[in-house]
Amino acid sequence: MRVFVVGGTGFVGRALVALLLKRGHAPVVLARRPRELPPGAVLVLGDITREVPDLTGMEAAIYLAGIIREGEETFRAVHVEGVRNLLRAMERAGVGRLIHMSALGARLEAPSRYHRTKAEGEALVRQSGFSHAIFRPSLIFGPGDEFFGKILKGLVCAPLPFVPLIGDGGFPFRPVYVGDVAKAFVGALEGGLEGTFDLVGPKEHTFRELLLLVMKVLGRRKPLLSLPLWLMDRLVPLLSPLPFSPLTRDQYLMLKEGNTAPFPEALRDLLPAPKALEEVLPGYLRC
Repeated sequence: MRVFVVGGTGFVGRALVALLLKRGHAPVVLARRPRELPPGAVLVLGDITREVPDLTGMEAAIYLAGIIREGEETFRAVHVEGVRNLLRAMERAGVGRLIHMSALGARLEAPSRYHRTKAEGEALVRQSGFSHAIFRPSLIFGPGDEFFGKILKGLVCAPLPFVPLIGDGGFPFRPVYVGDVAKAFVGALEGGLEGTFDLVGPKEHTFRELLLLVMKVLGRRKPLLSLPLWLMDRLVPLLSPLPFSPLTRDQYLMLKEGNTAPFPEALRDLLPAPKALEEVLPGYLRC
């Protein structure tokens, strides 16, 4: 199957493109800059936030594009306008199937702009009339991830005599392995799965437990120092615009909410044995 992939050079995209190729599909990957792709994948240069790509000859599309920090790109451009442009391209080319990446917690009334714009993107997909599956992953882990490989590692490996803990650290999460995310997307593509699905791993952890696990993997022994939420509520908005800030305002708001859900029964056939965080983290996390 010829599949047009938006976001195919990113963290999840690399795993997805590799699996598409392994399953015998022909991914065509849109990217803003020249990137090296595995043999068999085709690179097309373009910016989904500013232009409607040509999908002639495509049989399906996958939208993975997303950002966690705003810079040159905004949440609205990537999570809403990019989706709108892809849907226009699908209509022009007669492509009728889309697999879309959203986020667990996406809803229009969410405190974070990240979640609100993800929800707007979801709405566009549902209103399009195209056959679709929407996945809402929790924290995604694996080599090259943002949360464990950068944020938590940064907290643990910082030259401080303690590891900062936000509040009591009781916020729940259910991390999902990047390879399982790729399996869910490709399985939905091949099997015609329809609807919106939370995408989570096999086990729930609190934020405190995640920090302790990262410390154990990295071989660091430090006390946890709880930073009260009233203090963080004042500090994060002041620090988040700075380039060295470990957390943006949106990341902090999402962290306080937690990010968990039951494993959907509808995905049992696609992911009969999802990988646990403890299995994978020691293989790639280093200070």
